[in-house]
Amino acid sequence: MTDKKNLYDRAKRVLMETSRTFFIPISKLPDELEEAVMSAYLCMRAIDEIEDSAVLSTEVKVNLLNQVSVLLKKPFDEAELATLFKPYKSSLPEVTLDLNDWIELCPESATPAVLSATSEMAKGMGKWVNKAFNIETEEDLDEYTYYVAGLVGVMLSDLWKWYDGTECDRDLAIGFGRGLQAVNMIRNREEDLSRDDVDFFPDGWEMKDMFTYARRNLNLGDEYTKELTVGPVYYFCKIPLALAFSTLDAIEAGQEKLTRNSVMQIVNEVVAE
Repeated sequence: MTDKKNLYDRAKRVLMETSRTFFIPISKLPDELEEAVMSAYLCMRAIDEIEDSAVLSTEVKVNLLNQVSVLLKKPFDEAELATLFKPYKSSLPEVTLDLNDWIELCPESATPAVLSATSEMAKGMGKWVNKAFNIETEEDLDEYTYYVAGLVGVMLSDLWKWYDGTECDRDLAIGFGRGLQAVNMIRNREEDLSRDDVDFFPDGWEMKDMFTYARRNLNLGDEYTKELTVGPVYYFCKIPLALAFSTLDAIEAGQEKLTRNSVMQIVNEVVAE
C-alpha cells in the first residue's frame, strides 16, 4: 500500500505536468470528489499516452490497450498491470506506468465507475489505433469521439451522482465530450496532418462542417450545465464549455487560439455569473 498523503501529492504533481488546463478546476473540487476526478483523469491520461505514443508500434499499442481493458474489468490486481507494462518501461511515461497508483488514489466506492469507463475507453482506443484512425463518415467520427471524450462525460456524470446524488442526462454528457474533442480536432488539424498524417475529418468534410459538428455538440453541453446546481461541479463544467465556444469564435476570426488575457476574462465572467 502507498502512503495516501504522498500518493495524493504525487498525483497533483503529475496532473500539473500533464494538464495545466484541468489542474485548477480539479483542485477546486471538494474533498473526496477531487480525489475521484483526479484519479479518473490520470487513469484516462495513462491510456491516452499509449494511444498517442510515437515510439510504440501499432501492434504493441493495440495489445496494451486491449489488455488494459480486460484487466480493468477483473478484480483489481496490481501485479498484473505492472507485469503488462514492464517490457515497455523505457517507452511509457510516468502517468502510464503508475496507473496502479491512480486507481489506488480513487475513493473505494467510486472506483467501479472509473475502472468501467477507463476499460471501455481503452478497448475503443485499441479499435481505432488498429484502424489507423481512418474516419470516413460522421458515424465514424461519433464513435471515435465517444470513446475518447464522450465517455469522459458519462464517467464524470457517474461521479457527480456518486458524490451528492446529482442526476445528469447521459446523451447530453456524451455530446458535451464530443464538442470539446471536436474543438481540439479543429485547433490541432494542421499538426495532426503534418506530424502523424492523421485526418479526423470525415471524407469530404471541410472546416465549416467540423465547426457545425462542434457547435451542435457544445450546445448539448450547454444544456448539460443548465441541469447542474451552481457550485464547484457547475464551474468545473461551465468553464471549459465557455472556453470551447470562445475558441471557435477566435479561430473563425483568424486567431490561432485564445490569448491568456481572453482566457482569464472568460473564466472570471463564468465565475461572476
